[in-house]
Amino acid sequence: MAKEIVRRWMNEELSMMRDATARFLAKEMTPQRERWDREGIVDRASWRKMGEAGLLCPSMPEAYGGAGGTLAHEIVVLEELTRQGLDSFAGDFAIHSGIVSHYLLAYATEEQKRTWLPKLAAGEKVGALAMTEPGAGSDVQGIKTYAKRDGDHYVINGSKIFISNGQNANYLVVACKTDPRQGAKGISLIVLEADDPMQAEGFRRGRKLHKLGLPAQDTSELFFDGVRVPAENLLGQVEGRGFTQLMVQLAWERLQAAIIGAVHMELAVQFTTEYTKQRPAFGKTIFDFQNTQFKLAECATIANVARAFIDDCIVQLLDGKLDSTTGAMAKLWTTEQEARVIDECLQLHGGYGYMMEYPIARLYADVRLNRIAGGTSEIMKAIIAKSL
Repeated sequence: MAKEIVRRWMNEELSMMRDATARFLAKEMTPQRERWDREGIVDRASWRKMGEAGLLCPSMPEAYGGAGGTLAHEIVVLEELTRQGLDSFAGDFAIHSGIVSHYLLAYATEEQKRTWLPKLAAGEKVGALAMTEPGAGSDVQGIKTYAKRDGDHYVINGSKIFISNGQNANYLVVACKTDPRQGAKGISLIVLEADDPMQAEGFRRGRKLHKLGLPAQDTSELFFDGVRVPAENLLGQVEGRGFTQLMVQLAWERLQAAIIGAVHMELAVQFTTEYTKQRPAFGKTIFDFQNTQFKLAECATIANVARAFIDDCIVQLLDGKLDSTTGAMAKLWTTEQEARVIDECLQLHGGYGYMMEYPIARLYADVRLNRIAGGTSEIMKAIIAKSL
């Protein structure tokens, strides 16, 4: 057994929280996974249970309904969701708790924070970031959704695609062009309160998309046809700040993808070591073959290197020093290695690795998105190259 890496950012309080979170998820969430997968969505009762347990928005200040923690507390929950195979919910959680709530905390008015954030922390409401469009994925500057000022309101027209929490979301942070002539400088973020009958008029949720993996992570099309949103729902209160607001948050968003990737590699090595030590072949176990040992040695080494790198990034994040280039490096390297390690581990399972009842098969399908969402590997390379 390889020596466990000392995690510099983990303290006694966080360790206790991790253990309590693991117990709660094992009892309340993990038994729901197969049902979520069949239904293609995490039900609202489960969101509320997570809120009641204090596991949603744990880094939000207590004044806004949170637990008053730091991003370290968010990471503990994200890792445990992933470690227990709740990858669909982990992705939903990352959007809701790790991204949307932080946009609101950073850019909403005081009154809006006190109205919106406690409901997100309680699981009463669910958040989504409506950014990607059919013709604008990684090219955020290319979005076409348009918000035109009309007195005390903005009128939004356009469409979005691949939106996580799209079916469940009550609060949607919508990336719009408020001045299409200005390119990136014309992008603004506007919060749509989907439960408000006035704002809901003209807003429509499209189909729940059928994906390769992450079956319970509800991913949807969204349509805006003359949707009227109060002008005060413009985040930051000044038009044209949306692109900058998005970029400020992206290093943390990308680190979340890397954190998930690091946990996946550890799980893959664990699953495969256990399987190969039990599976007989030619009078001995598969693990007894030197090729198996060498492959697992390589995978375990990559997983350990990833853990050390990502934990260093977490320390930088908590110190307020994680820059966009390092965030891009973390996502690029970890998600690429994640795919390599899991592919090697599936191969060592033989035909059983292709069967969905084996956790390695689920991992194989689920992790493919990690090299795309939050910016593709190619975009990460472009970001890194600009810093050279």
